[in-house]
Amino acid sequence: MTHASVQQDPAEPLEPPTGAARLRSLGPGILAAAAGVGAGDLVATMVAGAEYGTALLWAALVGTGLKLALGEGVGRWHLASGSTLLDGWRRLGRWATGFFAVYIVIWGFVYGATAMSAVGLPLNALFGGLSVRYWAMIAGVVGLALVWAQRYQVFEKFVTVLVALKFVTVVSVAILVTPNLGDLASGLVPRLPEGSTVYVLGLVGGVGGTITMAAYGYWMFAKGWKGTGWLSMMRLDNAVGYVMTGIFVVAMLIVGSTLLLGQDLTESDRGLLTLGEVLGTDYGQWARILFLVGFLAVTTSSLLGVWNGVSLLFADTLRTLRLPHGKAADTVGAEAAVEGEEGERGAYEAATVERSWPFRAYLLWLTVPPMVLLFIDRPFALTLVYGVLGSVFMPFLAITLMLLLNSGRVAAGGRSGWLSNTLLGASSVLFLALLVTDVAGRLG
Repeated sequence: MTHASVQQDPAEPLEPPTGAARLRSLGPGILAAAAGVGAGDLVATMVAGAEYGTALLWAALVGTGLKLALGEGVGRWHLASGSTLLDGWRRLGRWATGFFAVYIVIWGFVYGATAMSAVGLPLNALFGGLSVRYWAMIAGVVGLALVWAQRYQVFEKFVTVLVALKFVTVVSVAILVTPNLGDLASGLVPRLPEGSTVYVLGLVGGVGGTITMAAYGYWMFAKGWKGTGWLSMMRLDNAVGYVMTGIFVVAMLIVGSTLLLGQDLTESDRGLLTLGEVLGTDYGQWARILFLVGFLAVTTSSLLGVWNGVSLLFADTLRTLRLPHGKAADTVGAEAAVEGEEGERGAYEAATVERSWPFRAYLLWLTVPPMVLLFIDRPFALTLVYGVLGSVFMPFLAITLMLLLNSGRVAAGGRSGWLSNTLLGASSVLFLALLVTDVAGRLG
């Protein structure tokens, strides 16, 4: 049995950087922001803006703040414990890893179709020629090939370019529509207009991703960050990612409230095409194309982030389930059940995992079987189970992070203080409320 260490990114310093060099080391937080903001976030924000203007701006900001706290907790667990999040769940009991194993399989099947369709929509609007269904299939296959072939260092740079593109385009459109600054400021005051509770819960719960948040620590390990000495760097990286997310969501809310206020929109991705058409009518086709390019960058970066990050989670899920009962990996260099190049059981190492059969098998699972759903309506039972499991995941993440980060499983310098516990506790309560609301709505 060999015990290797996490492969160090050759571009990353061996010790945490200081000063301006810290900005050059940013990366995992940007990937988390890319994977966590997809077409669903655009739709939810746009519909909320069309329905209530900027009155729910505060909810989007609260959601961003809570997701920042959760992301910091995920990163802190990895650095302060020296092990992965799946190892932490394994220590809480088989119920935790069992739930996640079921969730990730069902989630991948349904989300694969959703993600591919979201990329297919702007491709169809920009280039035509093929239906959305076939553009979606092309997007899935291209995403599979890119993630299959790329190593982390190249992948990070590629997605960072897409994130910059989507940020610039959407913020530019928000500036173009010249929002009313008085209305924008009034939206910072928390209030609940009649009938807005579901929209508030959706904004707070949906902004910034769900399962992809759990991938953050794996990208840090791939970058070579390990140990509590990197906590400060991680917090900066996480904050930059979620500040960008917050600005992005505010920009979409501004666009939706300015151009679509009072319109009866269907909560579907095609509503985003409606927004593009309005922009084309009011400002010219260049504005429509600018928005569609941003829409494409959003959906493509989200697809690639999920294809890479959730495949890492799946590979680690299998590794963790294979551990003997009562045993969990205590360090990054501990035994892992992902086979290395020589067939030995090596350490958790990003480059090895990205070449492993579980990683690539899940890539195929995200891409090929979901194509069936592009041709038929989603079965009701599958959609119901997927929706309920999705609502369960966020309180599951918040509660398990509280348990892990207040335990002796992490170094003293990495344990939660009052601020982290308050935010994680608030997240737990809020996401449990969202779960009850979602289940009640589906049963109704």
